[in-house]
Amino acid sequence: MRGELDSSTEVPVSEEQERVASGPRGPGRDASSARAAVPEGFVDIPFVVEPNYAGWRLEDYLGQKLRRMPRERLAGIILRGVHCDERRLKPSTPVYPGMAFRLRRPGSEEPETPTELPVVAQDDWLLVLDKPAGLPIHPTARYHKGTLVSILRERFGERFAEPAHRLDRETSGLVVCGRTTEACRVLGRLFVSRDVHKEYLALCEGHPPEDTFVVDAPIAEGTELIRIAVRIDPMEGKPSRTRFEVLQRFTRDGAPFALLRCFPETGRQHQIRIHLREAGFPIVGDKMYGPDPGYFDRFSKHSLEPEAWVRLRLPRHALHAARIVFPHPGTGVDVSFEAPLPSDLMDFISGVPLPPPPTLTRGG
Repeated sequence: MRGELDSSTEVPVSEEQERVASGPRGPGRDASSARAAVPEGFVDIPFVVEPNYAGWRLEDYLGQKLRRMPRERLAGIILRGVHCDERRLKPSTPVYPGMAFRLRRPGSEEPETPTELPVVAQDDWLLVLDKPAGLPIHPTARYHKGTLVSILRERFGERFAEPAHRLDRETSGLVVCGRTTEACRVLGRLFVSRDVHKEYLALCEGHPPEDTFVVDAPIAEGTELIRIAVRIDPMEGKPSRTRFEVLQRFTRDGAPFALLRCFPETGRQHQIRIHLREAGFPIVGDKMYGPDPGYFDRFSKHSLEPEAWVRLRLPRHALHAARIVFPHPGTGVDVSFEAPLPSDLMDFISGVPLPPPPTLTRGG
């Protein structure tokens, strides 16, 4: 009962690949031929179904991947713009591991995302990366080129590796990828069963009075304001438990903050973030579970006011996937990987002046 699938039971992730059933390095259909027929002004978002989604309806699978999209609109998009081997698919079409298809949508200006992708470790089975904050893992309705999967394919080739789990776009840190069909299958089982130990580092508001504390609060999906958010709900929520350890208490600009190590014992969506809010110590920069529940809605509409950015203090939520331990898919022996706290969070602790609010940076 260890590990947190940070953005869906997800895995997520695994967040849209073009691997065929023969595996990342096996023979397969030439992906370039499919992309050549894309009409001008449109883009194709590639997906490859992960093992843990076997037998799902296509509409349910895409509902997990495009969580902000209403289901009624998603059904229409499937009927009009999903292609698999040049045939159309239906919302009820069952999916299977390795099934590759493309979702065609009108092109739009894509937000800039980080391009660096540090490699923590690599062997014939695994590729472990230190994902920067702001980089989505898989293509979505908004991001299609600036994603971890796209960078992987551009840098290493179409079938070099596939993510085995997901981190939210704003969360930095360790992402484990499988490099063979068998590795992806084993990793998928590990993450779904939560036989993975994860540790996160978080910056929170306030000074927790105890050096260690536990939040045991059931989590349910969906809120009145944000469909993709979660809520604490004793009646409908699933059991959820996170342990926290205070590593450092500090003050900046006259306000109290703390650096925490977080140990999720269950794997609910947004578990660490909502548990810290429940404890009264929300994560710095969290637009969804921070000081104002309306921040995320206004941020999504590009209308978050400069005063809100000042209150949030950081342009992203201060959560970092710092350590992960799991059985190696080839040997079965436990392996451990770590990623240091990134510079933006180190600077916050050190008192380095904050960057200008993003709305001001964009000129309004």
